[in-house]
Amino acid sequence: MSLDIYVPRDERFGHLKMSDFLAYALKSIVQVLKPELESLFDKTHNEFDSFEDVLKIYEGGIKVPEGILKDIRDHIPLEMLKEILRTDGGGFLEYPMPQVIQEDKSAWRTDEEFAREMLAGVNPVNISCLQEFPPSSKLDPKIYGNQTSTIRKEDIENNLNGLTVDEAIEQKKLFVLDHHDTLMPYVRRINSNTSTKLYASRTVLLLQNNGTLKPLAIELSLPHPEGDQYGAISKVYTPAEKGVEGSIWQLAKAYVAVNDSGIHQLISHWLHTHAAIEPFVIATNRRLSVLHPIYKLLQPHFRDTMNINALARQILINAGGILELTVFPAKYSMEMSSFVYKDWVFPEQALPADLLKRGIAVEDSRAPHGLRLVIEDYPYAVDGLEIWFAIKTWVEEYCSFYYKVDETVKKDEELQSWWKELKSEGHGDKKDEPWWPKMETREELIEVCTIVIWIASALHAAVNFGQYPYAGYLPNRPTISRRFMPEKGTAEYDELVENPDKVFLKTITAQFQTLLGISLIEILSRHSSDEVYLGQRDSPNWTSDLEPLEAFEKFGRKLAEIEKRIVSMNNDEKLKNRVGPVKVPYTLLYPTSEGGLTGKGIPNSVSI
Repeated sequence: MSLDIYVPRDERFGHLKMSDFLAYALKSIVQVLKPELESLFDKTHNEFDSFEDVLKIYEGGIKVPEGILKDIRDHIPLEMLKEILRTDGGGFLEYPMPQVIQEDKSAWRTDEEFAREMLAGVNPVNISCLQEFPPSSKLDPKIYGNQTSTIRKEDIENNLNGLTVDEAIEQKKLFVLDHHDTLMPYVRRINSNTSTKLYASRTVLLLQNNGTLKPLAIELSLPHPEGDQYGAISKVYTPAEKGVEGSIWQLAKAYVAVNDSGIHQLISHWLHTHAAIEPFVIATNRRLSVLHPIYKLLQPHFRDTMNINALARQILINAGGILELTVFPAKYSMEMSSFVYKDWVFPEQALPADLLKRGIAVEDSRAPHGLRLVIEDYPYAVDGLEIWFAIKTWVEEYCSFYYKVDETVKKDEELQSWWKELKSEGHGDKKDEPWWPKMETREELIEVCTIVIWIASALHAAVNFGQYPYAGYLPNRPTISRRFMPEKGTAEYDELVENPDKVFLKTITAQFQTLLGISLIEILSRHSSDEVYLGQRDSPNWTSDLEPLEAFEKFGRKLAEIEKRIVSMNNDEKLKNRVGPVKVPYTLLYPTSEGGLTGKGIPNSVSI
């Protein structure tokens, strides 16, 4: 588990950053904490028996036997121990209280919060407007048979506030969190060859008159036992509050949360930010001179990315690494992430294009920037569009100074060489795709640079820094499901009737993986004390050209305005999705932050 993996010298952590801490902490988790926790939980029952048991992690801590603690202390200096283990060395393992349970210990279990986090949680990038009913599948029917949803109109129409399903679709009131097609090709293998018990899932939701979403139905699907070609075996669950039906509904939501956690880590986070940006880092360093204006524009957005990705490959996403231990696809994690890359389209990484594709926004010349959100109170999209267009304006003003006409773009040999390498080497398996911009106009250059800066800064911030605030409390964002849904007439069902909380906790992530997982995401949700945020630069003398410097100052002022607007919206009680039942304001796209575990701030780059 050596961390001495090759990274070019100018890409290595070279400043305060907590680089030494980060490397040491990750290594400690893998080499010291993991085996010690394993041995601790081998000796005890590896379960939380109640939600009070879970809360002990944050309120008083878990007692660690002196022998195990001594082993840990022998390997990790006391100061580091305090940071990594949340312990003063006195024998208790204690973590900071995640924001999601700071104000209310049970609000995370409400349907409203379950739905709100699809718009303002740690993974707010997957929900889409439902265009047809029942939801269909794009999986090849020759291989996977009939994968069309089995949710029926009668399952949901009594909850549509007087609308029919057709009327609700026409009025853009129905939405879906659809993890069916991504997971179904893997469900059989994961369930057969790992300890996970997984379903593919679809969740249908209604946009209510008060702007919040209400879940209407959850479909959980397994491959047909006689073969994939026979399609899916599905069961539909609808909301219930009391009795065993209420307990089953809570479990159905947990299976969805497990799926969303894995999709978040492997696709929204790793694939679409960390992995997507790396070819740009490499091509920019190989093909653009440090004096080139596009190098000067993009270079701050690549700070530490190569180094953090190298660390990730060595100890997080490697075979047998922490991610495989703590997220449901286990040994199929990287294969699944790579499989989904086949659907990656560069121009669709632009926020407006993404929102249009998901049906969450429609083109409207009367709306700001020509886009109208179908869910007006969608915090990620509302704040994201402000940030996106601020970045685009800055990039436009910068590029227009150096490229007065389109011909300048075409004749820039370094730029053309950079773009060619990005397509043919950086994305070799996609080099012939028709959707690549041709890089023949200034507008194309502006769009490309805006997308790159967006991915490296705001998109990564939106899916990274909410990890501990929301997922530091594992029942809210479980990462593994270990049992199937209890069926009537079984001992598991009887246990569910008698002690639903215990069954819930026995179904989701176990104690050992919980502690390992939250140890990791606590480190990865922190800002370093010397972080450089969007609208800031390491050096005031990064260029001597006055117009770009003035445009950059204007960009900084615009971001400060956006900060004020975010605070104002979070205080507006009419905007119910901004704070929600858990009383956690949406600040993940608030541009600046102090160091530490803040749940806000947009660093320039994928630096952690």
